[in-house]
Amino acid sequence: HMGAERLRCTGFNESSKGLKSGMAAAIQTAKKDLRKHLKSILSSMSARERQSESKAVVSKLLSSREYQNSRRVSVYLSMPEEVNTEAIVEDLFSSGRACFVPRYEGDRMEMLSVESLEDCRNLPLNKWNIRQPSSGEGREEALSSGGLDLLLVPGLGFSKEGHRLGRGKGYYDNYIARCIVAGYRPKLVGRLYM
Repeated sequence: HMGAERLRCTGFNESSKGLKSGMAAAIQTAKKDLRKHLKSILSSMSARERQSESKAVVSKLLSSREYQNSRRVSVYLSMPEEVNTEAIVEDLFSSGRACFVPRYEGDRMEMLSVESLEDCRNLPLNKWNIRQPSSGEGREEALSSGGLDLLLVPGLGFSKEGHRLGRGKGYYDNYIARCIVAGYRPKLVGRLYM
């Protein structure tokens, strides 16, 4: 009797592994389809709509308590279809806050310091046409120098519960996990058109 129970449990566990694998594949397919749909919506926005929405989102962020209470802030340098972050970068420097921007290398992302708006504008473009610091420049890395108070996170979509759908590379998810392991818990703010 005991052997039959064990056999049934083992059989169930093996089946559940297959089920989990199938569910994971279905989730990945659903995410891929959702990314495609959201990219289509974003690409259909006019330049005027993007500009207007960006101003509204940036204004809301700059007046938020989370932003006002932050001294060390990481901001993504926006791609054309994302909320334009240049006004955020300008405010970071004009208000004396430390500004960090992402550098993507392989499957890893670092948040490196930039010293001025001019410094940001002069960063080289990477393969995705995003400005980022070059490797080996000796810039301050946020996690090795005190962490971040606020991390602005780009995304194609966000749920009401705060779950994020990015571009699928996992850069921000992995960086946030590294922040936690290092003992830092920055406030996370997802920026998306309203």
